[in-house]
Amino acid sequence: MQTALGPGATRRLLKRLRDMMAAAGSAQQRLDRIVKIIAADLIAEVCSVYVMRAGQVLELFATEGLNQDAVHKTRLRVGEGIVGEIAQSARTLALSDAQSHPNFAYRPETGEDIYHSMLGVPILRAGRTLGVLALQNRTFREYTEEEAETLQTVAMVLAELVAGGELVNPEEMLRIEDVGLGSTERLDGLKLNDGIAIGTVVLHQPRISVRQMVADDPQAELKRLRDAMSGMRVDIDRIFETSGLSEGDERWQILETYRMFAEDRGWLQRISERIETGLTAEAAVQKVQEDNRARLSQTTDPYLRERVDDFDDLANRLLRHLSGDRTAADAADLPDDTVLVARNIGPAELLEYDRRKLKGVVLEEGSPTAHVSIIAHALDIPMVGRVPGLLGRVESGDAIVVDGISGQTILRPRDDVRETFAQAIRQRDALRAGYEAIRKLPAVTRDGTPVSLNMNAGLVIDVDHLADSGADGIGLYRTEIPFMIRSSMPDVVEQTDLYRRILDRADGRPVVFRTLDIGGDKLLPYMEHVAQENPAMGFRAIRLTLDRPAILREQVRGLLRAAGGRRLDLMFPMISEVAEFDAARELVEIEIARERKRGRTLPEPIHIGTMLEVPSLYWQLPQLLKRVDFLSVGSNDLLQFLFACDRGNPELADRYDALSPPVLRFMRAIASECDAAGVALTLCGDIASRPLEAMALIGVGFRRLSMPFPAIGPVKAMVRSLELSPLAKYLDELTKLADHSVRKKLLSFARDHNIPV
Repeated sequence: MQTALGPGATRRLLKRLRDMMAAAGSAQQRLDRIVKIIAADLIAEVCSVYVMRAGQVLELFATEGLNQDAVHKTRLRVGEGIVGEIAQSARTLALSDAQSHPNFAYRPETGEDIYHSMLGVPILRAGRTLGVLALQNRTFREYTEEEAETLQTVAMVLAELVAGGELVNPEEMLRIEDVGLGSTERLDGLKLNDGIAIGTVVLHQPRISVRQMVADDPQAELKRLRDAMSGMRVDIDRIFETSGLSEGDERWQILETYRMFAEDRGWLQRISERIETGLTAEAAVQKVQEDNRARLSQTTDPYLRERVDDFDDLANRLLRHLSGDRTAADAADLPDDTVLVARNIGPAELLEYDRRKLKGVVLEEGSPTAHVSIIAHALDIPMVGRVPGLLGRVESGDAIVVDGISGQTILRPRDDVRETFAQAIRQRDALRAGYEAIRKLPAVTRDGTPVSLNMNAGLVIDVDHLADSGADGIGLYRTEIPFMIRSSMPDVVEQTDLYRRILDRADGRPVVFRTLDIGGDKLLPYMEHVAQENPAMGFRAIRLTLDRPAILREQVRGLLRAAGGRRLDLMFPMISEVAEFDAARELVEIEIARERKRGRTLPEPIHIGTMLEVPSLYWQLPQLLKRVDFLSVGSNDLLQFLFACDRGNPELADRYDALSPPVLRFMRAIASECDAAGVALTLCGDIASRPLEAMALIGVGFRRLSMPFPAIGPVKAMVRSLELSPLAKYLDELTKLADHSVRKKLLSFARDHNIPV
């Protein structure tokens, strides 16, 4: 293309397209004229529009340059050919030699064999692909970013015509699964926060429909944008003022990060540039957000992928200010048993709903470490995410069950299904009442063996559950979570304040702080990330902080100052050999000497330990036990390394069992060596939270377990019903078996001995 694509040229093209879309004639006639205009203005020999039909098929609807006989005859499946790949990925493709592309699919009826270069963009509306707009040239052209952006903007305007219902009957686009709308459906998803809720669907639809795409006066649109931005910032400040949160609360930190996005100059500049090309302020916001979503959803950085939701929230909020529709969620006429259903939702949007009426949330997307999931955890709202096709299956007002325990959602449950879950809620409430009755009682087996039950935590608000749960202390405080929700690395002063508040809230109960376990799937937004083939076994945890000792030293300094005059328990993650522990401990000793030299009050006592997560460390256990004050088994990583099994792979989810003879023998060997050396041993992985697995761990020698706070009650009830001696003898026999799992045998043992598991 040999065009000078300045803002003025783009504005003129958009105005011509607007006039053509408003002209007389059928939608097909207008589309036929539009492809001619685009081809002429962008000096392309071919301009073609493919429209999505039912069954995920793209049909050639109009072309300038290809054979007209191919119109409405040439079809490509989504994913087939270059056009199909653009539709599938929703990404722009610029190719100087399209015919050499591995996905090139030649259709002889089109006569496109003489064209080499190709620029294709998806036609998007509300996040869905409606078609593909493509240019072709005979020469081997190198398309520029400016040309691609111009075509993307044109496609955005063209989406209004494609989505209008005149080219394709909207009823044709109903998905096959929508035919059954109205019947009971059980949808599998991912547990984002525990709990069960029965309620009424409220569709979270903050998106404003942009009706006018092209503007006559860019300066007036820029002023509208500035005014709307000012109003939006006042809105965000209001959320801070009415949230009732203190500055140290993690939810405050999440909102602070959100406010930082709203102040992002690059975001505002990109919107302004789109306005200068001729778009209205609303269309410019929508265009930039679609660009953000396309770019961020393709990144390998999980933190950046999850920030799509925050930017969606901001874009929707800004569109509401531009349109004048500023109805707050909590002012809506919500049912008392509201269950929000959405593709995704931002943290500020969730906080605007009336907490008294909000019973659950179900998302088509979502992630456990997304900001909105952390907010749901803080508010104790059951949440299920990653439910594919959710929005096409549900309508506002539908009855719904949110099962945050299994990660399932039941749409329009039958009366008997609804009653089953209502009974489950009543049983959970009754069990909680029973656990409350034993909350202050010790976790001691019937034959007199005490078991220390501790809780895992990662947020300051988690510590508030210590007293409610009856836990002895915090067996694992994941220090990386507060780092992950911030926009910048907290300095020593900020860390000291954070750790001091945790110790203050623990009120004398022990807290075991694990140093930063970052890297892998836990990335910090302000650190450079390098893609790793096996991130769980890659550059993470102690490997990262030993290579960047300033990070570890500053964290240790903050912990020493926060715990001055009090007990400090500190442990390192992902230690693979004794030499790593020695190197990490040496950094701690340097910081202790530094604080002593400055006359600061040191913690008393200081206990230093490590996680046992890497199997290689077991074969240096005798040497390690001479150096550590305590040991904590991290079963989540240990088991995946033991079985060479990616715990995030759903295909392998049920292939290996923690209650297998090799695992139990391994755990018993660790417990035996720690007992002989007089070193305190804890297990703080997921298996400690399940009463049956916890029973087995106690049977092979563990006397300290750490788990999420809701599991304390069920595990304590199990412990107080357990007679240890018969269980230990039974496990001696089970560990000698060659079985895949001894789970059923342990369940039978529990039933026979009236042990609640």
